[in-house]
Amino acid sequence: MPLTSLPAHSSRKRAARTAACLLAAGLVAGCATPGLSAHDDRVQVVTTTGILADLAAHVGGDRIRVTSLVPDGADPHSYEPSLRRIRDVAYADVAFSNYMMLEQHAIVKALDANLRPGVPNVSLAEGAVAYAAEIISLVENVSLDTIWLGLRVAGSGEQHAATRASDVLLSATGMEGPGDLVGYLTGSFGEPEVFLDSSDGFDAASGYRDDTAVLPPDAHSHMSWAFTEPGVYRLTLSARLAPDPTSRPVDVGEATYTFAVGIDPHGVRGMADATVLDGGHADLSVDLDRSALTVHADPGSGSHGTHAHDLDPAETVIAVPNKALQEVPAGPGFRFLGRPGTQLYQLPQAVLGKHVHGEIDPHLWHDVRNAMAYVELIRDTLTEVDPAGARTYRDNAEAYLTELDGLDHEMTEILADIPLGSRHLITTHDAFAYLARAYGLEIAGFVTPNPATEPSLADRRRLAQTIRNLDVPAVFLEPNLAARSSTLTEIAGELGVEVCALYGDTFDDDVRDYVELMRFNARSLHDCLTLTSPSAEEGQ
Repeated sequence: MPLTSLPAHSSRKRAARTAACLLAAGLVAGCATPGLSAHDDRVQVVTTTGILADLAAHVGGDRIRVTSLVPDGADPHSYEPSLRRIRDVAYADVAFSNYMMLEQHAIVKALDANLRPGVPNVSLAEGAVAYAAEIISLVENVSLDTIWLGLRVAGSGEQHAATRASDVLLSATGMEGPGDLVGYLTGSFGEPEVFLDSSDGFDAASGYRDDTAVLPPDAHSHMSWAFTEPGVYRLTLSARLAPDPTSRPVDVGEATYTFAVGIDPHGVRGMADATVLDGGHADLSVDLDRSALTVHADPGSGSHGTHAHDLDPAETVIAVPNKALQEVPAGPGFRFLGRPGTQLYQLPQAVLGKHVHGEIDPHLWHDVRNAMAYVELIRDTLTEVDPAGARTYRDNAEAYLTELDGLDHEMTEILADIPLGSRHLITTHDAFAYLARAYGLEIAGFVTPNPATEPSLADRRRLAQTIRNLDVPAVFLEPNLAARSSTLTEIAGELGVEVCALYGDTFDDDVRDYVELMRFNARSLHDCLTLTSPSAEEGQ
């Protein structure tokens, strides 16, 4: 679309960007032309992901220059932005993130720390609610036999001047029990990251540095918890808030948590009337606003869990049953748990890779109606930044919204053709709840609760049985994660089940924009889920 008029603030922008370029030169040698430019009179837009960049480009047209901090093919949950990409932030006239803890925390920090004063910094997932976007709770719909136990930070911490770029330091400071306790999570590339390990003690002199997890405010992370012997364990955690890198951390609470490992959780001495958590989802939680540590139990967490609520750690027992017995896998990556083949009790991580999300699912764009709300918010934000372009942004947005409305109807029609008994999804990543809700599908589960290890024979049998029980003709892998899912591919091959592509957070050389992504997903789901299942073929 031709540029009908230049923004009135272009000369002021150029001077500001020249100063920003000089600042960036302190981080990166020279000032080569980045994705955004100090010598471009268009509105300079930085987004966190390629999907958001595509939406912005459709609204802005020729009046904007847009770049994404996360390149195509990369995982926004784990991508660490390079200094070259961070430099683009200094040139931006507006920034769009998804937020709701979709992006790696370093990306959010890069935006908040490097944007010029007064530049709009818009969190689309949150802001789109005012435009009728609908959000849903983050639910990992995986059938595990034990409680899902993670870490959580609640509250804003505004009384301590906390922002979304602040850090909460959760440290293990003491432990009593018959064996060792290790808490760890699995990174995006399968490498375990240890949060706490009682086998070498807890070092107060170092500030418990080696036994500390760092989370942003209003987020939670799933973890694996391993215990080497049966019995009662009591773990003491202490929380501190670092509002910014230059401030002294503020103490925000301490508590001791009790685990009953391989024994009757109702028989823990001195805790006869305690609440026992033996299922569902719970988090060891830091409440910044109350300066307290709690156990946050979601519905289904044990016999007392009917509504989400906070429990007193002193009156709560977390059950680790005998069915949690597992063997330490072979390979050097898990030697911190013991020799390969050694049995231990483990509450497994219930998500793929290292995920730190807020309390709602951030992947709103898989419902096209939510993406339309994003477009409206982008339109209004660009209009505020560049009033001279209001008509262009309005016309572009109107045309794109018409296209998206047609896409939504097209997807509804395509996916409605899938038989009701075939709408079960087994995927690699918890990114498709909005897709399922909007278009009548069901998330049957993820590939494995822990992607770092090759599943045991028992794990393989359970996965195969799920596929058989549901008559699943296909499983779905995100193309950028397919290389990490060899076990699923093998099992699918053994059962004659197709492995199909489903795009989640990023584009690639085959899918280059949002409409292509959604149209590809609809066709892939339809074609793969309407295949004749192996069991159906056997019955013919």
